[in-house]
Amino acid sequence: MIRSPSAVLFDLDGTLLDTANDLAYCLNLLLSEEKKQTLPLEAIRLHVSNGANAMLDYGFGSIPDAEKQQLRERLLKLYEANIATHTAWFEGLEEFTALLRAKAVPWGIVTNKPRLYTDLLLDAMQINAIIDVVVCPDDLNIAKPDPRPMLYACQKIGVSPTQCVYVGDHIRDIEAGKAAGMKTIAAAYGYLEEPERVSEWQADYIIQRSSDITRLFEL
Repeated sequence: MIRSPSAVLFDLDGTLLDTANDLAYCLNLLLSEEKKQTLPLEAIRLHVSNGANAMLDYGFGSIPDAEKQQLRERLLKLYEANIATHTAWFEGLEEFTALLRAKAVPWGIVTNKPRLYTDLLLDAMQINAIIDVVVCPDDLNIAKPDPRPMLYACQKIGVSPTQCVYVGDHIRDIEAGKAAGMKTIAAAYGYLEEPERVSEWQADYIIQRSSDITRLFEL
């Protein structure tokens, strides 16, 4: 049981919001434009947490760097135009963040998603108005698993990292949270390539369903 945290921070894609449908849709649009075979959503989901380049590697295989860069730019333009078409909160998390606000517990996001797409997404989902802090890799020119984005988030909201909780669906999330001195929760419902290995991340807690998060806390 986690009692009276000073703040709760989340990873974004695959933890707080289920963005895979939009990202998969955009990858399949790009594949179609290139006369390539489209791919099933469930297969693409496994690559979403690793970013645009990983998705392109999965969709197009080994291609020259210059070609990949052009495809990446096109993929991101497609995503910008379709950023919240099918995206949704993971079950129970909108209600959980509302509970945090009701209990005056700050909450926020520390993500490796670039600021442009993070802000567009959070605006579209009407989250920017209800969140206390958002940290993107652009802010410090550093990304998870480096703990500095986590520490920066705590600094911005004026809380001690040791009194914070971080929730994420990738080993780098847990590594960053632990290195910052936070309690960590592994989101085993997220975009995991090897879900059977979540216990190896050594998170303080593991949740199999997003709706399970509330029962971990005493607020």
